[in-house]
Amino acid sequence: MTAIRFILVFGIVSALMDMVYEGARSVTGPYLGALGASALLVSVVTGAGEAVALVLRLVFGRLADRPGLRWPLAISGYALTALSVPLLGITDALWVACLLVLAERLGKAVRSPAKDTMLANAGSAMGQGKAFALHEALDQVGALLGPLLVGAALALSGSYGPGFLLLAVPGLAAMLILWWLRRKVPNPGAYEPADIPAAPGAALDEAGPMPRQFWLYAAFSSLTMFGYATFGLLSFHLVATGLLSPAAIPVLYAAAMGVDAVAALVSGWLFDRVGLKVLLVLPVLAAAVPWLGFSNNAALAVTGALVWGAAMGVQESTMRAGVAGLAPAARRGSAYGMFTACYGVAWLAGSFLIGVLYEYSIPALALTVAAVQAAALVVFAVVRPHAGRPGRQSSEKESS
Repeated sequence: MTAIRFILVFGIVSALMDMVYEGARSVTGPYLGALGASALLVSVVTGAGEAVALVLRLVFGRLADRPGLRWPLAISGYALTALSVPLLGITDALWVACLLVLAERLGKAVRSPAKDTMLANAGSAMGQGKAFALHEALDQVGALLGPLLVGAALALSGSYGPGFLLLAVPGLAAMLILWWLRRKVPNPGAYEPADIPAAPGAALDEAGPMPRQFWLYAAFSSLTMFGYATFGLLSFHLVATGLLSPAAIPVLYAAAMGVDAVAALVSGWLFDRVGLKVLLVLPVLAAAVPWLGFSNNAALAVTGALVWGAAMGVQESTMRAGVAGLAPAARRGSAYGMFTACYGVAWLAGSFLIGVLYEYSIPALALTVAAVQAAALVVFAVVRPHAGRPGRQSSEKESS
């Protein structure tokens, strides 16, 4: 199987599984609110979920450095998500629902470093930016369809349960295709040429510490995520203020995921041409979200949710591609684990702060986020001059 076909099939798996967990995430805020959760609890639980999905990759990233464990980690992580989401449809206890939300995010932590490492293997032949952007765009097909399915079920039934239960179908389909792909490509590492030149700032000693630029990049990313509100809180605000009905929230989330897909493709394409500087837009988008998304005007709040989707598209595709260029190939699993652990802790802390500020003062929330994103831009100014365009060294080598 060719590298691009591997990425395409893996993208189909991810699209089906995105139907499952993005369908659930599209209504997590109002769903927990309907079970009695406060705005602070919604922000903390959704932020903790993202932290679980990110911080625990530090552990599973180290395991993903072992080629023989990559497929077992990917399969078990996807299976945990496929199981936990439908179970949300049969509980009405707030604490159980919170645990299932965290379990779904744990599944992402288990699979993501292994998945990203295998995609980076295949992406070495076509450009990391394009590979991750293509995968993210396919991802977002499911992220668009899942919320629409949940929204239709919610509109027809008037309750959240049937939508969660319907998501078991794409989850099962994803697992069957994943098993088939595992049989066809038992060793994705074979896609990676043995003579890949080191990227600017990458460590030469694969057993040594990560390079300074890697940690500066992680600091920049952590600051952007510290000041990044979760969709759970945005959707909670829209329903609690009466700006949108519960059934309209999944439709809005689907639209945000459509924006996410476009942003991922554009930023991934630009990354392969101009390097990390494309990420300059991320703090700007994140800073705009609270000013718009927590407005009492429906049009502005909806616009804020769409801007949130654009920022997510850049974050989930291009930021990952940057890691591939700043870490040794043999340690990418650990690199992804350490990188996501850093900004996962930051996202959890930021979610708690944003939740507190939301209940205290929305203008104070927006000003705080703006200050954090300004600090991220300062760190970016340190990272950018040392991060050249991906593939530049390779092209120079070939021309010489």
